[in-house]
Amino acid sequence: MEFLVEMVTTVPEGTTADAVADMKRREAARAKELAAQGNLLRLWKPPEAPGEWRTFGLFSAADENELHQVLTSMPLRVWRNDTITPFMPHPSDPGTPVSPP
Repeated sequence: MEFLVEMVTTVPEGTTADAVADMKRREAARAKELAAQGNLLRLWKPPEAPGEWRTFGLFSAADENELHQVLTSMPLRVWRNDTITPFMPHPSDPGTPVSPP
C-alpha cells in the first residue's frame, strides 16, 4: 500500500545550528536506509514560506501500522507533524499493467 505523507517540521526554539545539522544528517542517512528497504519511494519539497520546513513523501508499507513504525524510526519525527493520506489503486491508473482479457 502507498501513502502520501506531508511532513511539517518545527525546530524547537533554542536549538543550536549544530544540533539542526546533526539531525538533518541523521535524517538523510535514515531516508537512504528506508529507500533501500523499499519503504521510502519519493520525496518532494513544495514552495515554503519563511520559517516553514515542509516535505511530501511517498511511502510504501503493508498497512498504517507499518507506516507508523517507519515514520517513528526517522530522527526528525520528534520535531515533525505528519499528515497521512493512504492511496488505493485506481482502475484508470496509466501506471497499472493491464491484464489480458
